[in-house]
Amino acid sequence: MSFARVRAFVVLGVLAVAAIVFVVVALVRDTQGGASADGGCPEGAPLATITLPDDTDEVKVRVLNGTKTSGLADRVSDDFKNRGFQVQPPKESRTKFSRIAIIQYGPKAVGNAQLIKAYFLGKARAEYSAKRTTDVIDIVIGDQYRQLATSTEVNQSLVELSEPKLPPGACLAPPPPKKKDEEAK
Repeated sequence: MSFARVRAFVVLGVLAVAAIVFVVVALVRDTQGGASADGGCPEGAPLATITLPDDTDEVKVRVLNGTKTSGLADRVSDDFKNRGFQVQPPKESRTKFSRIAIIQYGPKAVGNAQLIKAYFLGKARAEYSAKRTTDVIDIVIGDQYRQLATSTEVNQSLVELSEPKLPPGACLAPPPPKKKDEEAK
């Protein structure tokens, strides 16, 4: 056996021993031993539904008038009703503001709120509250509001907004059950 072959076997042997030592040390010092793939959910954390609704009839909205223009909440409520949303009776907001809209929602409506943002072309301010227990989304209309987006604009806006993000401190809720007519297909 030549000296070059002996030297190659020695180098390979040293590399193999070093690799084994490295793997053993990494396994012994692993600090993620109790971690799970889903990240775990702290007790008491709200469960957020982040899936986009299949249809607008799954989304509940309440429109509040944040302007001095009378009847604006009724008009916007009718616009949402004509687009197939479940609309709660409109109300007057205590606070008046000059922006387009404020979308207020809780953990049960994160995905639905993403759809509502698209109707304002992503320009409405979103306010998430982990303490909200309802799936109704409150929309406070402001002075800069002109009209809801068309269906084409909504689709383009949904692409720009991308998938809904899990709010801080919330855990992912299990997906809602499929409708019975979809299961039959």
